Amino acid sequence: MSTASVPLPNWVSYGLIPLLNLVVAFLICGFVVWLIGESPLQALSLLIEGSLGSGEGIGFTLYYATSFIFTGLSVAVAIHAGLFNIGSEGQAYLGGLGCALAALALDRYVPWWVTMPVAVIGAGLFGAAWAAIPAYLQAKRGSHIVITTIMFNYIAAALMVYLLVHVLIVPGKMAPETRTFLDGGQLPKLGWVMELFGASLGAAPFNVSFIIALVASLLVWLLIWRTRLGFEMRTLGISPSAAAYAGIGYARIVMIAMLISGALAGMMALNPVMGSSARLQVEFVGGAGFVGIAVSLMGRNHPVGIILSAILFGILYQGGDWISFEMPNITREMILVIQGLVILFAGALEYMFRPAMVRVYQCLAKPA
Repeated sequence: MSTASVPLPNWVSYGLIPLLNLVVAFLICGFVVWLIGESPLQALSLLIEGSLGSGEGIGFTLYYATSFIFTGLSVAVAIHAGLFNIGSEGQAYLGGLGCALAALALDRYVPWWVTMPVAVIGAGLFGAAWAAIPAYLQAKRGSHIVITTIMFNYIAAALMVYLLVHVLIVPGKMAPETRTFLDGGQLPKLGWVMELFGASLGAAPFNVSFIIALVASLLVWLLIWRTRLGFEMRTLGISPSAAAYAGIGYARIVMIAMLISGALAGMMALNPVMGSSARLQVEFVGGAGFVGIAVSLMGRNHPVGIILSAILFGILYQGGDWISFEMPNITREMILVIQGLVILFAGALEYMFRPAMVRVYQCLAKPA
């Protein structure tokens, strides 16, 4: 029997194997740091200190994690339906347009808690609309979802540049960005959370969108594992022939799954657009759509795992910036190499150690 089909306990599949992948990734990262003449232990210490050593560091870590939760959920929903949506980056761009238009229209007249639900709906609708075109091409024309979604990332980026340069730019300014939102269009910071633990948030843009991300995680869990639609999506993802035999419409599930996936990616824009910069800027997504792929894979496409892996990548981003500041020999490019190694082992090579773990588990579980 192939090791891929041998069942393992959940604590092995979802706990031990990801942890082993992560440890190996950090060992190799430590070797790379040692090769350039720096101390791996000092780099690890700085990574933890910069990301978790202060209230401000934790705030930045959770700020990055918030974006990754949204994009990770976006990828996971599509994967459960057998689709590989790598267009979260472009869908987040359009989501930013949706929430920015809501903030620009309402920030003068209503408080933030009235603007927020409108912005959530706007971001979700714009992200879903951008995902609807590749979904239709997959469902009705057989175009591969990977090709269409990645091409739509570039189209979305070009469209955003055009709109910010020619339509939404503030007259008389050179910077391609909208005006700064007033208080009614800004999501408040969660400084009170840090104050509960006796820490200060400082300049970290940790904001209410983190709570929205947690609510979205709960709703995704309910959708996938507690509804008929979620069962149909998982059935299609596991066996399209079984889904067809059960009368589950392929085109319908593809469209619904991609619309939900695009909406989740679009809501990622709430964090940087309304929670951090308070305006729509070029390249505000910052690669979070692609990081969401690794976050989803490392989290085994489960909302709880996605939250944990998003926090891990938040630690890598914030701690990596701290390392590059404190250890000049470790440049920003080296930090990207370290992050890439973690993505490689946690995502692409997530089952590398599974055959060995199956053999070890079978030996230990075999009766005397």
